[in-house]
Amino acid sequence: MSSARDDILGRIRGKLGADKRDASEQAVAERLKRTGPQPGQNPIPARGQLAAPERLALFREMAEAVDATVAVVGSLDDVPTSVTGYLAENNLPAEAVMSPDARMDEIPWADQPLLTLRRGRAEDADAVGITPVNAAIAETGTLMMTSGAETPVTLNFMPDTHIAIVQASQIVGTYEETWGELRGRTPRDGDGNFMPRAVNWVTGPSRSADIAKTLFLGAHGPRRLHIVVVDDNDEKT
Repeated sequence: MSSARDDILGRIRGKLGADKRDASEQAVAERLKRTGPQPGQNPIPARGQLAAPERLALFREMAEAVDATVAVVGSLDDVPTSVTGYLAENNLPAEAVMSPDARMDEIPWADQPLLTLRRGRAEDADAVGITPVNAAIAETGTLMMTSGAETPVTLNFMPDTHIAIVQASQIVGTYEETWGELRGRTPRDGDGNFMPRAVNWVTGPSRSADIAKTLFLGAHGPRRLHIVVVDDNDEKT
């Protein structure tokens, strides 16, 4: 098989000619050598290139268009009240499994003593999961979730209700910006890799229309996605 592949690629190279082949190989080699937040920039739509308030507004519009619900609060201190209010409005239990991520420690959950929280991975019996996000993308209302010991992927998909805590400063215009931020992360000890094991994109609650073309929420994951945005961004222009 390797010989056949080499023959095919050899014929392609012959058709390209030596000059074009060398230039193409050099371009690929240079791209692979690039490191840092921006290894190369593709054309970016203007849609998400907005000031912070407009990015937040666009993110909310796009998230709600795909059946997510969004609440905007003024500070981390307001998050527990917002979460318990959402649970009560939807007749959900005042208990949840929450990411062990240190970012969740900055929220004063103790202000809501009737809210019972467990830290760790989601189990079958968990009805509500609460997580931070890696980033949020304004142009599609999408959440970027990365896997890790502090951010188990079970929290994103197993509970029937997923509550995501987003800082307004985490909202970017486009997908390309999120990959650039990932490339800027400190490499892991041992393998020197900056990438997590998995990157999941969450756009609204889980859905399927495979059966009789009827849209069904919660087919392969949460049937509710509630996003609490903490408006921490002072950028006005």
